[in-house]
Amino acid sequence: MSNLLDYEINKELGECYLFMGEYEKAKEYYQKAAESGSEFQAPQMGLATIAVQVGDLDTAMVHYQKALEIEKTDNAYTGLGLVAMTKEMHADAYEYFKKALELKATNTVALGCLVQESYALDKVDEAVSYVQKFYEETNDPQIRITLAGCLIYLGRKEEAKHHLEEALKELPDNEDAKDLYSFIAA
Repeated sequence: MSNLLDYEINKELGECYLFMGEYEKAKEYYQKAAESGSEFQAPQMGLATIAVQVGDLDTAMVHYQKALEIEKTDNAYTGLGLVAMTKEMHADAYEYFKKALELKATNTVALGCLVQESYALDKVDEAVSYVQKFYEETNDPQIRITLAGCLIYLGRKEEAKHHLEEALKELPDNEDAKDLYSFIAA
C-alpha cells in the first residue's frame, strides 16, 4: 500500500473515532496518518482537537503550531487563539485571531473572539476594521449589529445608528439591535 493510501485511511479512521468521542483510538489513527502523510495538516489538527477535548491545552498548542508549520490556515490560528483565550493569554489570543482573519476575513469564530478580546484589551478601534471587512464580504446583518456595538463603544453613535437602522430593516425582531438602538437614542 502506498503512503498516501495509508494516510487517507488512517486520517478517515481518526476522524470517525473523534466524531464518536473515542479519543484514544482517534489519537492512534491520527498519529499513524501524521507518520505516513507528514506533509498534510489534518492529522495535527485532529490531534489538537483531541487534546482540547481532554483538557490538555499545552499539547493542543503544540499540535496547532505543527499544523501551522505545514500550512498557514485560519482554522489553525483560530485553534491557537481559542487555547490562548482559555489559558487567559489574551494578548496572544488576540494576535492569533487577527492572523486567522487576515487569512480568511469571514471566519465567524475568529471574529467573535477577536471582538471579545478587543474589549478586554482596549483594542476595539483596531477590531472595527476586521468587523467592517467581514461585513463587506458577507452583508450579514448580524455582523452589522456587532459593528454598531463596537462603534457605540468608541463613541461613534451616528455611524452606529445608521448600521442599526439598516440591520433592523432586515432583522426587525432582533432584540440586540433594538436594545442598542434604544441605548443610543436615549
